Amino acid sequence: MPRLIGARVMLREYRADDFAAMRRWVNDPEIVNQLSDIFLYPHTESSTESFIQGQIEGGPDHKGFVIADISTEAYIGQIDLFRIDWKNRKAELGIVIGAKELQGKGYGSEALQLLQDFVFNRLNLNRLQLEVYDYNEQAYACYRKVGFKEDGRLRQAYFTEGRYCDIIVMSLLREEYTDRQQLERTDAEQ
Repeated sequence: MPRLIGARVMLREYRADDFAAMRRWVNDPEIVNQLSDIFLYPHTESSTESFIQGQIEGGPDHKGFVIADISTEAYIGQIDLFRIDWKNRKAELGIVIGAKELQGKGYGSEALQLLQDFVFNRLNLNRLQLEVYDYNEQAYACYRKVGFKEDGRLRQAYFTEGRYCDIIVMSLLREEYTDRQQLERTDAEQ
């Protein structure tokens, strides 16, 4: 899989030496409480190694990238496609910026835009989908900023911290992405 190069980040392959950076966040409640239930229980070093190895090997229904600093290639986070459905031309995505001090600085937005270009212009998919918890307002705003639209809510579908929360399903379609790109080009020309 090729590297995807942006202004400040690149999306690159997973490497065994990403282990230390991933271990810093996989058991941090402030980070993993925003993510799926695969982080409900503590992650062992063995499970982190297995995850990295699975990403290195890849598979027909999942592909992943490390979000890395453009100049140093240092791990910032990761953005992964999963449940790739080649027949129906759709995939789901998951993203995490692993270091709290790097969150809210635009790295996630840039990574999402790089991934959108890859998904729609290289993989020829038609739909990119994600889920976000209703209390994760920062992520929700980021997804809206890069073009995702709310499809609906799974009401009280997620239990955390003693309460039920909604899961918001969001997506971006190829035609929406293309229209947005055209509008940005037109604005840049004016």
